[in-house]
Amino acid sequence: MKFFFKPLLIAVLCATAAASWADVTVGVTVSATGPAASLGIPEKNTISLMPKTLGGQKINYIVLDDASDTTAAVANTRKLITENKVDIVLGSSTTPTSLAMIDVVSEAKVPMISVAASARIVEPVDAKKRWVFKTPQNDIMMSLAIAEHMASNGVKTVAFIGFADAYGEGWSEEFAKAAALKKITVVANERYARTDTSVTGQVLKMMASKADAVLVAGAGTPAALPQKALKERGYTGKMYQTHGVANADFLRVGGKDVEGTFLPAGPVLVADQLPASNPVKKSAMTYVTAYEAAYGKGTVSTFGAHAWDAGLLMSSAVPVALKKAQPGTPEFRAALRDALEQTKEVSGAHGVFNMTEKDHLGLDQRARVMVKIENGAWKYQP
Repeated sequence: MKFFFKPLLIAVLCATAAASWADVTVGVTVSATGPAASLGIPEKNTISLMPKTLGGQKINYIVLDDASDTTAAVANTRKLITENKVDIVLGSSTTPTSLAMIDVVSEAKVPMISVAASARIVEPVDAKKRWVFKTPQNDIMMSLAIAEHMASNGVKTVAFIGFADAYGEGWSEEFAKAAALKKITVVANERYARTDTSVTGQVLKMMASKADAVLVAGAGTPAALPQKALKERGYTGKMYQTHGVANADFLRVGGKDVEGTFLPAGPVLVADQLPASNPVKKSAMTYVTAYEAAYGKGTVSTFGAHAWDAGLLMSSAVPVALKKAQPGTPEFRAALRDALEQTKEVSGAHGVFNMTEKDHLGLDQRARVMVKIENGAWKYQP
């Protein structure tokens, strides 16, 4: 009997030792190419700035490109989980890709932190979405900021145009609520695809509505298309965009046609302009400094900052989960999910995160500021 138990004991000890040396594996899928590339590239860049060790454990990152395609995002997620055995998934860049990934991560019971905006990604927190978290501000928070600004500046009627997908639909619903609160009437409601090259028909309808202002609910460089078309037709009302355009590529593509545009954004976009009293200034500047040291001055975008915040949430949760289980196990992934849900006062580039069982975003009004495009740059609006 002793000859049987000795090899078995050695095998168990070796397995235990191997488990204790296991690395934490982080799977990432972002839209580094395709229509959402201006979002995915800074997100991908930011992954290289994330910690290489946490809680004494080595962190391995596996980064894939889903090319802004929902099918590719799902395939990437399956690959990361089944082949790479990741402990957590970060991504993807857009609402449609992130929504498509939910079934995969929930079935495998792997926590996911999305860097896309729609509240639909995390609400309501049901059996599937209990595994899903996100870092960008919810549409309703940003919709209220826009509606409040419009009301303060005499806007009574608005023409709306958004992407013909979950992002545009989510914004249409949430802005309608915010506009109603401020007695603002939506007099036109149009859609277009991210890959469209013309929106002439939609713009003619918006021009005919004679709206005081136009809100474009798009993300990245495709959001410039309706605004350029409106400018060509001679529209002179106020222009608003969502936080989905807060990067240098939008300014480059929009050029003079987007001058004077208002939008809500995370504090990181104008971190250096914020007063010292702003509670997010210090944590936002930490990211700005790190990113610009790696990629050059003026290269920061809010999208990369969403990935940075995902990294901060993960960094907060991993040491807690390591006290309960070893990486590479279902128990560790469950502990990581639980730790994310218990996040408290984590100061990020966009705001301060406080998660609960019912709130898998955890941001409050500290996570938004109003910004104006002036002379091809972002100008903080106190």
